[in-house]
Amino acid sequence: MSGLTKLPKPQMRRLFETQLKLQLGFALTSGVISAVLFKIFYAEKRKQRVIDYYKDYDCEVHFEKMRRNGVFDSVPAD
Repeated sequence: MSGLTKLPKPQMRRLFETQLKLQLGFALTSGVISAVLFKIFYAEKRKQRVIDYYKDYDCEVHFEKMRRNGVFDSVPAD
């Protein structure tokens, strides 16, 4: 029986605390990484698309187009 080894004792005290520390660290790390990736790959690109749209946007042309199509009740259409 010299080949047999004893199994280590299971952790019975403060198991919840140790697991909570690990899981909380993982959750916070993945949350921060997700927020940074969201900002880089979605928010910044969307912000740039809005800026590019309003560079060439002319509200008078847009208003005239809507007026001709009869969108407004207070302004006569053509």
